Formats: sequence, C-alpha cells, structure tokens
Amino acid sequence: MSKPAAEGPVESRRDPTERILLVEDKEGLRDVLRRTLEQEGYSVLPCSDGKQALAKLQRERFFLVLSDLKLPGADGLEVLRAARRAESTLPVILMTAFGTVSDAVAAMKDGAYDFLEKPVDPDHLLALLQRALQHRNLARENTFLRERFKAELGFPTILGKSSALNQALAHLEKVALTEATVLLSGESGTGKELFARALHHLSRRRTGPFFAINCAAIPESLLENELFGHEKGAYTGAGATKRGKMEMADGGTLFLDEIGDLSPSLQGKILRVIEERCFERVGGTETRSVDLRLVAATNRDLKGLAAEGGFRQDLYFRLSVFPVAIPPLRDRREDIPQLAAHFASRFSAEQKRKIPVRVSPAAMDLLCGHGWPGNVRELENALERAVILCEGDEITPLHLNLSGPSPVEAEQRVRELVGLHGSLSEVSQRAATLAEREKIRQVLLETGGNKSRAAEALRISYKTLLAKLKELQLPSLQP
Repeated sequence: MSKPAAEGPVESRRDPTERILLVEDKEGLRDVLRRTLEQEGYSVLPCSDGKQALAKLQRERFFLVLSDLKLPGADGLEVLRAARRAESTLPVILMTAFGTVSDAVAAMKDGAYDFLEKPVDPDHLLALLQRALQHRNLARENTFLRERFKAELGFPTILGKSSALNQALAHLEKVALTEATVLLSGESGTGKELFARALHHLSRRRTGPFFAINCAAIPESLLENELFGHEKGAYTGAGATKRGKMEMADGGTLFLDEIGDLSPSLQGKILRVIEERCFERVGGTETRSVDLRLVAATNRDLKGLAAEGGFRQDLYFRLSVFPVAIPPLRDRREDIPQLAAHFASRFSAEQKRKIPVRVSPAAMDLLCGHGWPGNVRELENALERAVILCEGDEITPLHLNLSGPSPVEAEQRVRELVGLHGSLSEVSQRAATLAEREKIRQVLLETGGNKSRAAEALRISYKTLLAKLKELQLPSLQP
C-alpha cells in the first residue's frame, strides 16, 4: 500500500459528527480500511454485516457509506436502499470482487455513487471518497438553492419518479409553452392545483398573475361576482366597483377547479371568455377584453356528463383541447417513500425540531400498503399528525392513524397483488398467501409489534410466527 496505516487511533481533523459507515465482513480488510480512513482524519463506524448496518442507518446519521456488495445478514444492495431512504444525497460506494462487477454496475443504476474492485487501492479509495463527498455537498447545496428558489418564487414542488407521474409531467411540459386550454383530471387530493401552478410557471405567462377558484366551494350568485366582478350599484350592498378574477388574471393564468360543478348559466359565460376573450361585469354593459390562459380541473367524468346533458358539450370540447390525467397515489406507490420523507422533513422544520423526524421501515411499509382514498392530501395529513405525535426522532406504525381500505379499494388491491393469471390452484395459493400476510401484519399493528402477543392472538406458536415473518418477508413492526 502506498499509504501506511496508522497503528493506533488518530485524532480526527474533521467534524466528529460526520462519520463514514464502513460495512465489511472480513475483519482484516475492515481494520485496514478503518485505519486508512482514520489516518486521513475521517471518523469511521465499522460494521461486520449488513443487518447491523441497516440498524445503524435507521438510528444514526452518516455522510458516506462504504460497503461490500456481498455481506451476511443483508447484502450491499439492501444497505444501498436503506441509505437512500435515510437521505437521498447520502453517497454509497460499493466494494466488489472481480466476478461481481456487473452487479455493482447495476447497483449504480439504483443510486450507488460508484464501486471499487478488490483488492482496494488506498489512493484510489481516498480520491473516490473526496469526489463523492464533493458531489454530496454540491447536491445538498443545489437542493437548498432549488427549495429557496421555489419558496421565493412560489414554484410548486411535484415529487416522485414513477412512470405514471412522469407521463403526466411530460404532457404538462409539452403543453406549457403553448396557449392551449388545459383540462386536468384526477381524484380529489391528487394535486390538481399544484399541476396548474407548475403549468403557469413553465409557460410564457410565468411573470403574470396566477389565480385559482374552486367552483364547488362558492355559491353560484357569489361565484359569478368572484369571476367577473361587478359595477357600482349592481345590487344592494354593491357600494363600489369591484374587479373579478377574470380581470385580475389578465396577462396570466386563471385556474378553475371542479369546473364540473358550474351552473349552465356560468358555463355559457366561461365559453364566451374562451372563444371571444371578453365578458361584462355583473350589472354592467361595457364589454371588457381579457388576455388570459384558462386551466380547468375536475374529479368528475366530464365527458360522460357532457354526453348525458349535465355539462355543455361545446364547453367540454373547448376545455379539453389538451387533457392531462393526474394519477391517484395508489397508481404511483413507488413515490410514497419520497413523499413521506418530504412531508416528515417539512413538518419537522415547521415544528422547529432540531433533528428532522424520519419514517421507520415498519411505518413506511404501512404507508406503502395503504389504499390512500384521499391521495397525496391524505398522506400529507397523516404525516403531519405523526410528526406531532412522535416524541423521538422516528415515526413508527403507532404514530399513524390509518383506516382500512374500502371494499372497492380492497378488491382492487387484491387484483393488483394476486393477479388472475395461471391455474385456479395457483391463484388460490397466491390469494391465501396474501391473506395470511395481511392478517399477520394487521395483528402486529394492533399489538404494537409485540410478537408474543401477536402469536397468542393468531393462535400460533411464537416460533411459527417468526418463521412466517421470514417466509412472508414481513417487518416485525417494532415501535
């Protein structure tokens, strides 16, 4: 080795709270790597197996992970995934023997920073380490600046990397630079206003105003006044002229949420604005021109309503020039961990916690398996409540107040998980396994993760429960 390893502990020249998690099952190599890193002033926490590393990542903070790919207890890929859950900017370097280089390269696609072939060259290790830490600091700085930019300019944050979300965002980006009218469709709580704001900020009208109105939340008589304004003396109490949102949004974007609830009279007036770019105030006779982009949203089947006469067909066709479907949260479950971590961090900051609250693996498993009829809004509310209830620095299943799925949601979830392919016996076996898994998970939640009480409630032995947990790959759900 070009750099001799120090024989004793070396006084760290770096911040002692910033540590490297070193995961290597071979004691000799682990000690050599530890001494090499400590000689450079790094603080190192060595682990001899993957399971121990997973526990450390749940409870402690690190600023880099150096892990072997092949480990007892849990392999390097599991360590990688746990590190990414703990902190998205945490760099992970994997060490691998020659025969598993292809596995390491594949792991980089899952978020690993880089990999080292064994035997490890200390100079190469230290150089790679330095680059990884610089990359981490740059990523953190970029994240901070991006969040600051969004906070200052009001730019919306749409989190997630699922294919369903990416497809919706791709459509949004394509239409943003045009002047086409956009119809956003999606269930309540999916973030339709967030998409509308993103569309505005991506458009040429980004420097103009953005106004949003929920058509279902305002009575018809008041809604017309809110949209178009009124002239002085238009009705009793109208002591002064008032501009409506149509005028105020001139040069910008007007977002009409739940447009399916508009009355036929207001539907006709909105159609005129789209076609002729003009309107009159309530009680007025002067025709006023307006230059705005209209974005509408609905959680109803607007096409079906139009076909049945419950909504003007001509208005529907003008609104749906470019429809964008926003997926429900159950169709983008892979985004739940990122969303949950974001909400936990945000509410921790709002509550002025010194250490941000993290979501435990057991709680994350529960979140990812929930039906979320209220979509992202329901997830946000659940995390806010959990952060308030959490007295430590980790959210557990006991902090979550999640109701069970409706029969329709349960049926859909069974179809997703079980599938209907294969023979009847194969389908039955998959269904039985799913039911068994869900029953055990439910009882564990009810007993707060106490396996002895859970085994008693399930009327099986403690040993059988442990075997089932392993067979069904269920977390122990310990609080």
